Amino acid sequence: MASKPGERKQQILETLANMLEKPTREKITTASLAAKLDVSEAALYRHFASKAQMFEGLIEFIEQSLFGLINKIGAEETNGISQVRRIITVMLLFAEKNPGMTRVLIGDALVNEDDRLQLRINQLFDRVESTLKQSLRISEAQTGRKVDAESQANLMLCFVIGRWHQFAKSGFKRLPMEYVQEQLTCLNGAEE
Repeated sequence: MASKPGERKQQILETLANMLEKPTREKITTASLAAKLDVSEAALYRHFASKAQMFEGLIEFIEQSLFGLINKIGAEETNGISQVRRIITVMLLFAEKNPGMTRVLIGDALVNEDDRLQLRINQLFDRVESTLKQSLRISEAQTGRKVDAESQANLMLCFVIGRWHQFAKSGFKRLPMEYVQEQLTCLNGAEE
């Protein structure tokens, strides 16, 4: 039994994330989550007002993790293209280490859930794309090489999302980092 405040809440989120790692893609219900935790559905609702709130907890974890790492890259790395490469690598590695979260990122786990969850994921994508644009503009200032930062950032984000989709749809067999270094050099604007 969880003893510290927030411990049971964390256990619920971890169990939900683990259930999302199953490649069977069964719909996760509060009943199945409660059964997995060996508690009643009412016990779940003591910690979360709704299933959507549970998914919001996972999205919050994703945001904190990704943007914590992305902000660290921005603080440590002055080279714009190196920032881009590291951001893309971090996003792909995050998915590889957190397959259940990948299903949340691609919206697979959010089908038939509250629309605001997908909106929040879309906002996360917008923030990442904006960060990539900023890094590309830094690179342009450093190298004098003109780039269309907007279209390049979008292409790179689409690349990452595509790798996440391939990972999830392959039952987590096609790893997001597969061929990534070679592919980054193919993306226009990602060459050093």
